[in-house]
Amino acid sequence: MKPTSTHGSADQPTLDAKGLARRKFLTQTAGLVTVASLAGACKKDKNENNDGIDLGSGDIGILNYAYALEQLEAAFYTQVMMSPFSGISATETALLTDIRDHEIAHREFFKNALGAKAIMALEVNFSSINFSSRDSVLATAKAFEDLGVSAYNGAGKLITNPDYLLLAGKIVSVEARHAGFIRDLISNGSFADNTVIDANGLDLAKAPKDVLATAGMFLKSKLNANNLPTS
Repeated sequence: MKPTSTHGSADQPTLDAKGLARRKFLTQTAGLVTVASLAGACKKDKNENNDGIDLGSGDIGILNYAYALEQLEAAFYTQVMMSPFSGISATETALLTDIRDHEIAHREFFKNALGAKAIMALEVNFSSINFSSRDSVLATAKAFEDLGVSAYNGAGKLITNPDYLLLAGKIVSVEARHAGFIRDLISNGSFADNTVIDANGLDLAKAPKDVLATAGMFLKSKLNANNLPTS
């Protein structure tokens, strides 16, 4: 179905029908509806103070929350592919490259969607990761992907704009495919075990404050989520 454009309010970016395409997706996904960039650049002193980088409120805050997580994942996989772990196979190289490209696409999508309301580029802290070790890299990838899925699931109920909710649903489905692949690289058949799927057969959902507590361990930048919606 062809995406339709939606005119935004003063508090929300304007959607258009421009599609988002990336090479070699692990799955065929419907074209993402991109959001027209708002005029102006996001300056550092605009949203950073002693309490950290303010993600904002309402749907804009949730989009910035997702943007922060995608920045973290994109930075991680970029480093993974810049310094591949010892013994990496051709298959692992190809598929981890795909995941890197997906995460970069997601990051750039949110950056363009938010335009002038986007938070700044974040500084990461990967000092606890041994990028030469397959076990260290895959364990971190598993943590990031599981965290990302639970983050989108937990944020869905906080989104008021149905267009944003649709896009979040498309992105989280790709993140879940990443999570399944990484888990099976570590232990075949663990892609949907009871550490991520509850007794009702549903993926776990986490609130932003819980997700950011974990993500913050890999960030030098401090995030302020005090203005995010909670219900």
